[in-house]
Amino acid sequence: MSKSIAKTPEEIKEMRTACRLAAEVLDYIAPFVQPGTTTLELDRLCREYMEKVQRTTSATLNYAPPGYTPYPASICTSLNHQVCHGIPGNKPLKKGDILNIDVTVITQAGFYGDTSRMFIIGEASILAKRLCQVAYECMWLGIAAVRPGARLGDIGHAIQRHAEGNGFSVVREFCGHGIGRNFHEAPQVLHYGKPGSGEKLESGVIFTIEPMINAGKAGISELPDGWTIITRDRSLSAQWEHTVLVTDSGVEVLTLSADCPPPPKLIAGSLAALAPAPMS
Repeated sequence: MSKSIAKTPEEIKEMRTACRLAAEVLDYIAPFVQPGTTTLELDRLCREYMEKVQRTTSATLNYAPPGYTPYPASICTSLNHQVCHGIPGNKPLKKGDILNIDVTVITQAGFYGDTSRMFIIGEASILAKRLCQVAYECMWLGIAAVRPGARLGDIGHAIQRHAEGNGFSVVREFCGHGIGRNFHEAPQVLHYGKPGSGEKLESGVIFTIEPMINAGKAGISELPDGWTIITRDRSLSAQWEHTVLVTDSGVEVLTLSADCPPPPKLIAGSLAALAPAPMS
């Protein structure tokens, strides 16, 4: 990918709106994530909310990069050992499952907002809960490394050190990405790396941080549907995602919303800004 380009003030304003709307889809769907519900039903509900309430469209529905068949759903639902890009289906959720729901909306102005959360269905195992928590901490440690003058490798290093320090592994084949008027832009944001390496961050750049953390080894496989990625050893996988803006003084998390879980205690005091600026 080419070097990232800082957004204009007007583009940043539009991205705040897009990211807020993406987060609100997750707020809306959260009460429906219950034992007995299918991910296909969750997909239907999210699509209706986007189209009828928000007047947004899904970026994933019919998304087809070169070599791929069109993605058939409005959200991605990755369950248990599915790493990412899980296609919603008819199998009911059960107690003990863990589920990632990934939402990307497109506003009427043509801007993309992208975010994902983990959901624990009922009472999960100690391992599942710990994995989800560590993955959440990994994302926030990556966010806390964002500031003007920092390097992309600082983000990846913070994530990798925490994941591996807790006995987990980091998926390497997928990464965060710039976002704006396009679904995927520069830069590519690896979730592993060396501090001080990679592109230097500049104020106005917007990208996602979305580490995929496995309970077992880092290896992955693709299912025959051409989209769903699973852990090769069938171990559990967890992912969280926020879209962030590099500001003059640090970082602004654009995909925060009323029902987002709070940042973990281990990054308390290390962020210059958390919430989006007031809408004007």
